[in-house]
Amino acid sequence: MSAHQMLFTPLTLPCGKVLPNRIVKAAMEENMSGANLLPDHNLFSLYRYWAHGGLGAIITGNVMVERHAMTGPGGVVLDENSPLAPFVEWARVMRSGGSLAIMQINHPGRQVFRSVNDYALAPSAVNLQLGRYSKQFAQARAASCEQIYTIIRQFVTTAARAKEAGFDGVQIHAAHGYLLSQFLSPRVNQRNDQWGGRLANRARLLINIVSEVKAKCGNDFALWVKLNASDFQRDGMSPEEAREVVAHLNKLGVDVVEVSGGSYESPAMQGRTSDDAPLSKEAYFADFAAQIAAIADMPVMTTGGISRLPVAASVIESGCSLVGMASALATTPDLAKKWQENPEYRGVILRCNRKDKTLASLITMSMVRRQLRRLGNDLSTLRNPSELWSLVLDTAHRAKMTRRYKSIVESRND
Repeated sequence: MSAHQMLFTPLTLPCGKVLPNRIVKAAMEENMSGANLLPDHNLFSLYRYWAHGGLGAIITGNVMVERHAMTGPGGVVLDENSPLAPFVEWARVMRSGGSLAIMQINHPGRQVFRSVNDYALAPSAVNLQLGRYSKQFAQARAASCEQIYTIIRQFVTTAARAKEAGFDGVQIHAAHGYLLSQFLSPRVNQRNDQWGGRLANRARLLINIVSEVKAKCGNDFALWVKLNASDFQRDGMSPEEAREVVAHLNKLGVDVVEVSGGSYESPAMQGRTSDDAPLSKEAYFADFAAQIAAIADMPVMTTGGISRLPVAASVIESGCSLVGMASALATTPDLAKKWQENPEYRGVILRCNRKDKTLASLITMSMVRRQLRRLGNDLSTLRNPSELWSLVLDTAHRAKMTRRYKSIVESRND
């Protein structure tokens, strides 16, 4: 069987869940929550496109485990106080076309905009370094051991409630410079207690969360982990350390490891790095993922820069079991179906190529989120959206979401 054909064959995960094919919609941050930080009709409309787009699994944009720790003001929160009905409907929509529904669960750590919160918990008091953009981000504060244990409980609670809502599994986000990735990074994690220092200590938070989610949710619930292949920063987590983390995960019953890379400081997930490390022009992390697949006991997936069927097939040929796509599915949500009808069809990955890497990253994300909002409003997507107008619209949307978020938090504090 060719790799092209294998893409469209089922895959049974270690937990017993079956993906109808090997193509997965990877997570994108939508900033499209409804009232009270819950999913509503706009997210349901957006995910309905993917649900009927011929995908094996759909991973949500990051769902936050703590309403005071948000990657963006329009994020979704599932905590112990969240009503479950909207999440039941979200899972139902995602599963309506036969795909598995996986909820990505996350804590931002220090990657929090100051407009949303003045400070953010992190492994150590090490602020983001983004040049003239640094002041836009919250002050990092080192988490206490008590706060770390609270974060573990929050991840477990969110995972358990996701299962109760009907999701097939969760993906624990330990990549892209968010909190669990920060603990793994020696650049950010400068602790000298049991949570810092050697890799076994830096991985302790991730290992504890994975172990406790597995114990709480059981072996029939899919447990995925998203991991950086490298931080692509000097003194960050290395590819060798990433493989060592996967060796630990081998022992914990993880169902899928998704290999990505980078952070706000080094947006490798958009094909750019701060350390000038070479990435593939398409399937950015395929080489790293192949190395991880060689030592992983669970299926491995890689995401980043994939928009053509031959590239997706090459990922399978390299030893990965699953192909993740994000940006290409923002413009063409039924890309997998189009490939079956026309193998030469090429998806669109929006990218800003300005020299200022931080500005380019912000513009790229604004163009992608603009597409997602259009789909959520049942509008057609744009193959060539204006960079400037997309940034203006996204800035206005985020300002609106920030005002709403602050009113929600203030009302709950009264």
